[in-house]
Amino acid sequence: MSTQAPSLPPPSDEQAYMHVSALEAGHLSVPWDLLVVGDQPDDPMVPSLAFFLHHSKTKKKVVFDLGIRRDINDFVPAAMAESCLPDVKQSVAESLAAGGVPPSSVDVVVLSHLHWDHVGDPSLFTTAEFVLGEGSKKALGLETGSLRNPTFYISSIRIPEDRLRFVTASDLNVAIGPYPRAMDIFGDGSMYIVDASGHADGHINILARTSPDGAWILLGGDSAHHPDMITGKMQVAYSIDANTGAVVCVHEDKEVAEENIRRMRSLSEIPRVQVLIAHDPVWYQENKDKEVFLPHRIPPLVY
Repeated sequence: MSTQAPSLPPPSDEQAYMHVSALEAGHLSVPWDLLVVGDQPDDPMVPSLAFFLHHSKTKKKVVFDLGIRRDINDFVPAAMAESCLPDVKQSVAESLAAGGVPPSSVDVVVLSHLHWDHVGDPSLFTTAEFVLGEGSKKALGLETGSLRNPTFYISSIRIPEDRLRFVTASDLNVAIGPYPRAMDIFGDGSMYIVDASGHADGHINILARTSPDGAWILLGGDSAHHPDMITGKMQVAYSIDANTGAVVCVHEDKEVAEENIRRMRSLSEIPRVQVLIAHDPVWYQENKDKEVFLPHRIPPLVY
């Protein structure tokens, strides 16, 4: 891959952009040795961050991921809830309401993927359009007519199918920065859905402008599980099944996931671009007491 960082499109006159705020969405314990190779954190507890985005002109309200719901034991296999020790002091819906945004007022909910610690409680978002990658159809059972039996990761929560939009291959018709497949969701260059497959089939990220003069943010979901994976200090952990020879990895497709991480690394080299992932313990510890959570905003990077 070229060492020269790709460029992002310059702002137009009166450029629309997105105000971005972090949302408390619960915490969970993760098995670092199964996720990363390299010096591992001492603390297994990580956040499951979600984000609120507010369009500067249309005032459209977008939520990226819904974190963990309080009654998680009813929606994932008990073994997962017991091993990951979910702790939800404030759900996404509660975080929004505390910041002055009723969940019923949200226009769009973008879900990076359907793992239980990202889907929260969709039922509270009574008017929102739900946007998922097309690969999520399989997990939802829309290709077979019934919900796939919940696995170690997939929640049994239902997404309202009458307000469900899948980002198809034909939708991903623009290239931006290091991403060859993206969609300009509002048609004004303010926010892009990018194909970020690898961790899960149909995994998507948001790449959004955060100022009218050239600042950006990538919301990466589970594209990586620690910021040191993006810098290259950590690598994706995996093993080889002794019986089948298959690669065993937390990412469904290890090679595609690693390519997506390289794209994130390339993107992070562009000036004024922030890259945030859902389970980033470093960013959370540095920012948990700062004014970056709703009703406040994550400040855009400056030169």
